[in-house]
Parts: sequence; structure tokens; C-alpha cells
Amino acid sequence: MQYIALPDADKNRPLSFYLAMEEYVARQMDVDDGFFFWQVSPTVIFGRHQSVGNEVNEAYCRHHGISMFRRKSGGGCVYADQNNLMLSFVTTGEQVGLAFNRFVNMLLLVLRKMGVQAVGTSHNDVLIDGRKVSGTACYQLPGRSIVHGTLLYDTDMEHMLHAITPGEEKLQQKGIQSVRQRITLLKDHVTLSLDEVKTLIRQTLCNGEHRLTASDVAAIEQIEQGYLRDEFIYLL
Repeated sequence: MQYIALPDADKNRPLSFYLAMEEYVARQMDVDDGFFFWQVSPTVIFGRHQSVGNEVNEAYCRHHGISMFRRKSGGGCVYADQNNLMLSFVTTGEQVGLAFNRFVNMLLLVLRKMGVQAVGTSHNDVLIDGRKVSGTACYQLPGRSIVHGTLLYDTDMEHMLHAITPGEEKLQQKGIQSVRQRITLLKDHVTLSLDEVKTLIRQTLCNGEHRLTASDVAAIEQIEQGYLRDEFIYLL
């Protein structure tokens, strides 16, 4: 599998760029299996058919400078920041179940190399000791499947709770303690730093690299414009 690398100087992009990068790899690159990971400043990402008003505390996000983006895959609302890892897998074929299965098994392989006994679920989540450490989503383009997911190394629990909880009722029902009972942080199970985790993932899963050029980046930025339109974000 090829690791898709950005030019060295091209870092700290918004989440919309990486969604567009997945599309570019799927549509334009002659790579059977492509993979990359990325990190973003505090961001909420919601599923293709979700209502922003129902899933996101927009006032909280704006007050705390948390970006909000829609993805083209289904699934639920996710909070991401620089302390967790976002993973993208682009593969040939249109069998969603197979793509999900391959992606989850790749994560399980990496975690077991770290000495962590994790399991996959029928919902394509990854659990450690019964708690969620990774969630995934998938969508298709002609002849291609795009699977992306989270790997929760660490995170800002206050932001995670409040950014994706729109009302006081849900705050009272869930609360930080309740959220912590349902998720787990990878840092609590390994001695590796996040950078060491990234190195291990890449060494385990990838046997080559394809480095994007400035013209590739420009093409990705063109695709990105579609993710930035209010019509797409708010389903206007």
C-alpha cells in the first residue's frame, strides 16, 4: 500500500482539504490502495445527511474557534483535534463491506503490534476493553471506496462533549463522565507518543510512498471548494 504524502511545506490544512485529498486520490491517482493520516485544529465533522442544527452546538463551536465541516460519508458527528489522528484509506472496488473489513483489520493489526488487545464491532468501530477508540465511515466513487476513521490517542474532553451536544438536556443525560465510560484514549494503553504511533502505523501498513506535487495540491484545493460552500455544509 502506498502512503500518500504532501509536500513537506504543506501542513496545517483544514479538514476540508483532507476530504478533498481523499477524493483526488480516488479520482485521479492510479494507486490500488492509498493511505494517509492527518491532524487538524479543533473541528467538528458531521455525516452526509445529518442536520447541523440537530448535531452540532454551533454557538459553542463559534465561541471556541472550532471549525465545522460536512463529509460525504454517512455516520455520526465527530470531534477532532491535534491530539487525535484521522486516517484515510482509498482502495479499488465498490464492495463496502470488504473495504470496511480491510480498514478495521489494519487498525487491529497496528494496535496489536503495540501490545493492545482490540476488537472490531459489527458497526465497524474498534474497541479496547469494551470502549471505543476508533470509529469509521465509508462512501464510494465509481470503482473506488473511501474509508476514513478516527484514532483517539488523546483529546479535549470538554470540547468533545460540548461541541457535538446541542442542548442542555443532552448535557445532563450524558456528561463527561458518561462519555469517558463509552470511549477510551489510546495514550492510556500504550507508552508510545503520538508521533511514535504515527511512525508505527506507517511502517506497518505501507511499503511505499507517493509524494504529491504542487500541481496535485492545487487540484485538491479546487475540489476543496465544494466542501466549503454553505449549500453543502448546511444542505441549503
